[in-house]
Amino acid sequence: MAIGDNLENTKNCQICFDLSKDTENCKYSHWGTQFKDSYDSGPGAGGGGELMYEIFDTGIQGARNFFTSVVYGSQDIYYSFNCYSCSNLFGCIGLRSKQYCIFNKQYSKEGYEALKIKIIEHMNNMPYVDKRGLIYKFGEFFPAETSPFAYNETVAQDYFPLAKEQAIKKGYNWREPENKNYKITIDTGGLPDDIKDVKDSILNEVIGCAHQGKCNDICSTAFKIIPQELQFYKKLGIPLPRYCFGCRHAMRLQLRNPMKLWHRQCMCLPAGRQATRNTAKHFHGDKPCSNEFETSYAPDRKEIVYCEQCYNSEVA
Repeated sequence: MAIGDNLENTKNCQICFDLSKDTENCKYSHWGTQFKDSYDSGPGAGGGGELMYEIFDTGIQGARNFFTSVVYGSQDIYYSFNCYSCSNLFGCIGLRSKQYCIFNKQYSKEGYEALKIKIIEHMNNMPYVDKRGLIYKFGEFFPAETSPFAYNETVAQDYFPLAKEQAIKKGYNWREPENKNYKITIDTGGLPDDIKDVKDSILNEVIGCAHQGKCNDICSTAFKIIPQELQFYKKLGIPLPRYCFGCRHAMRLQLRNPMKLWHRQCMCLPAGRQATRNTAKHFHGDKPCSNEFETSYAPDRKEIVYCEQCYNSEVA
């Protein structure tokens, strides 16, 4: 059984999104492939990893990785970043083929185990407390307020958008976009509709974004076309874009279902009681389907959402 969205060849995954290739026994995970027995994992988890907790971009035959990022082929790693082919690390950065290290310092196996226990006790007895009063003992990922990135500069803003005031209230950093003051040489109204009419001189133009910076996206207000891009458009017969990259990215994301689930009931009703008549016999006969489930389709959307049984009766 799997609960989430865009799950392919997964087993026993709950509240998960965008997982594939034999991922199993995971919860609250996304953007991963081929990993198991993990919780709060992603994006970028996978490659045969297992027993991972609160990680991202971690895996590749790794195991027992906790609170890590960019850790590959490693086992028993805690609070570490960018370490490959290692084992038994705590608070390390950039190590390769190392073991029994704390803060990048080498220890004996016995010395490592003893000091690790002391550090964990210290983290629990004197935990980090952030500006909002949230307590971070051992077992929590790094505090958000220590991140070198602003919330609105990360993929978090793409899938869980926040206004500036909301982000700051939650303790996240925020960075105002730099005013580029681009000198626009042509606006979108002056662009040919047919790519066949576009001349190579377009490569020298600074094109004004149709949103003009008035949208809620990361609009750069202007953009340029590079030679490889123009060649691609001409090869496939695609018109020139009217929006900058940031706005185009936001528009593509709007076509995806959100990373959120709603509890709903199957919308399948007996013949004569719905706008679209069933084309096959359903298991619930002349009564409404009572099956309930989790779906990434919000209740206010116009699509008819079936349970698996009714969907298979109509489509499979």
